[in-house]
Amino acid sequence: MENQVPTEQTVENKAENPEINQTATEKAQAPEAGKGPAEALKKLQDELAEAKDKYVRLYAEFDNFRRRSAKERLELIQTANEKLLRDFLTVADDMDRAEKAFREKSDKDLEGFFLIQNKFKKVLEQNGVKPMGDTRASEFNPDLHEAITQLPAPEESLKGKIVDVVEPGYFLHDKVIRFAKVVVGA
Repeated sequence: MENQVPTEQTVENKAENPEINQTATEKAQAPEAGKGPAEALKKLQDELAEAKDKYVRLYAEFDNFRRRSAKERLELIQTANEKLLRDFLTVADDMDRAEKAFREKSDKDLEGFFLIQNKFKKVLEQNGVKPMGDTRASEFNPDLHEAITQLPAPEESLKGKIVDVVEPGYFLHDKVIRFAKVVVGA
């Protein structure tokens, strides 16, 4: 079609019917039919409140995610060397056995061994490794101990308690990296 010039008839139709002149945005902004401006305002306020609620929830969820990931990262850093430290525990056990064997000797040559052993223990402590301590005569705790056998209790008071520690347990910070292997009185 070629350019058409509006005739008097089309101009009259627009004057009689004002909806033809309304643009799409004006129709969207106009209050719905049968509703007053107060109801439209209420609807917009509800939508705004809903959008604010979604924003607050999303912000809280992101903040929780950020905290959780920071905590996980810190735990990962603290326990990064766990396997290596666990392997060193067998060396510490061997040093303890050697110490028990050498304690009776007062040779100056053994003094170097004891210095190395003390330094090794300090290095483990500096990396967060702590021994559980002697747990003899204490209650058996499956969260800390691994029962390897049961023996008749030498005393009635030792029934259900730890009679002997075969292998000591260790913590890395507050996490158990090796359970204490114990003998429980029956």
